[in-house]
Amino acid sequence: MTSPAAPAADDAALALRAFALWPAGFGGLWLRGPGPARDALVERLGTAVHLRRMPAHIDGERLHGGIDLAASLAAGRSVPRTGFLDEARGGVVIAPLAERITPALAGSVAQALDHADAAQRFGLVLLDDGAERDEVPPLSLTERVAFACDLGTTAPAGLAAIELPAPLASPADLPACTAEGLEALAAVSLALGVDSGRALRFAALAAGASARLDGRDVVRESDLAAAARLVLSPRATRLPPPPPEDQAEDETPPPPPPPEGEADNPGDQEREDTGTPDPDQLIAAAAAAIPPGLLEALADGRTRRGAGSGGGARHLSPLRGRPLAARQGLPRGGARLALIDTLRAAVPWQALRRAEGGDTRSGLRIMKDDVRVRRFEARSASVTIFAVDASGSAAFTRLAEAKGAVELLLAQAYVKRTEVALVAFRGNEAQLLLPPTRSLTRARRALTELPGGGGTPLAAGLSMVCTLGTGLTRRGYTPLLVVLTDGRGNIALDGSTNRAAATDDALKAGRAIAAAGLAGVVIDISPRPRPEAAAVAGAMRARYVPLPQANAATLSKVIGALT
Repeated sequence: MTSPAAPAADDAALALRAFALWPAGFGGLWLRGPGPARDALVERLGTAVHLRRMPAHIDGERLHGGIDLAASLAAGRSVPRTGFLDEARGGVVIAPLAERITPALAGSVAQALDHADAAQRFGLVLLDDGAERDEVPPLSLTERVAFACDLGTTAPAGLAAIELPAPLASPADLPACTAEGLEALAAVSLALGVDSGRALRFAALAAGASARLDGRDVVRESDLAAAARLVLSPRATRLPPPPPEDQAEDETPPPPPPPEGEADNPGDQEREDTGTPDPDQLIAAAAAAIPPGLLEALADGRTRRGAGSGGGARHLSPLRGRPLAARQGLPRGGARLALIDTLRAAVPWQALRRAEGGDTRSGLRIMKDDVRVRRFEARSASVTIFAVDASGSAAFTRLAEAKGAVELLLAQAYVKRTEVALVAFRGNEAQLLLPPTRSLTRARRALTELPGGGGTPLAAGLSMVCTLGTGLTRRGYTPLLVVLTDGRGNIALDGSTNRAAATDDALKAGRAIAAAGLAGVVIDISPRPRPEAAAVAGAMRARYVPLPQANAATLSKVIGALT
């Protein structure tokens, strides 16, 4: 029996060979999953093309070129320095940790990939080490590379010995798809929810490359199926619709087997494979090739997000974080002087400044406009604030669910920079049972004995999480409010048991949360979804999720999709 890794290895080998045919035309490879298989693939590619590794934190000066400071100071004149993207022309760029590439860097690389002159383009290999399915490189880059391969569970056997073809002398040497073939690929793209015109163009080119590598000038249905697997399946955003229910009844019985001696006639096989492609068969083949992790995400209705989805919001910081390109400015308010960038900005103007001042002495003249300051991009820590309805007979069940979800989220706290807080409301008031913490031990100690029962002061609970959330925002955190309730409050803010007043106070508190700009989700834990909880979610401008059979794992999964 063939192992699941075997088809992945065969497709990866085919993608590598097709890419080697025309690196500039196919854009590149997106290789997901570190391991020996990916290393073997990159090593084999390095024997055929010139590879250049792009530093993960390359700055704008090195990327685009500028002034060679050391040479300029030695020569007494401005000496230009070639940028990394110009040095990579005609070769292949390896981008490690591609899931961490910033949007600014991705935009610069994407612009270079779109160079009008094909001879000046370069291929791009994205090495994606993302542990989660939603940790992916920027869309601006993945859209511009033809092939995507998940090599996390692929065996490296045979990948290092792949026979790579010679590059095409002209793109016109690539066999072209027929009109019927293009229509079949378009049907596959539509069925999988791939709305990118680039992806469809890459699929057509990949079908031609498959035929070329097989020594043929005609694109067959097997080539179209290979293109659908390599290009369209990894980009699927939905599962293809099931066939009509009456299709099975309308199917005609298969034809009888040919007489003995006619089955091995190659001419018959060739006529069969070069016929009109069947879109339904291509859709089925493409659906079967969807990576398992992506298949699970599509089945659950989840969508992939951009890189760096974990943690809080990004913001500029003068002291720490991911280095960004220096900007013009003075070192004030804690900003640090970017000495090298300041010198680079001053060097080109030295001859002009000496001539204007009539000064022939050596040394640099640095003006205010030359001064550059360092910048960093930091990600604020996120805090998930649970507000749990601890009233009534089901209080202990809800608190147990919340406790389990808190422990599951804290187990990943060090990975996603997440802290957790817990507010419980019951009786006549709301209580902060667990201040924001990342300590699993502290959380377990605080959650050992939780109060339950009594009235439902929903308005008090929402008011407390609003106050807590706005305070955390002012301190630089990114809060997410998670309210577990059925929405039926019966205790007003003044402590009275007037249900109408309690409902009005809860909606006012919800609107205060929306006005503060706090993100949140209302999880309806009643046996059947109720309009009261949906109304609270509408007032908060929060997502409404009915989960009558909620448990710790389900809550953690829902919240993890939002953080």
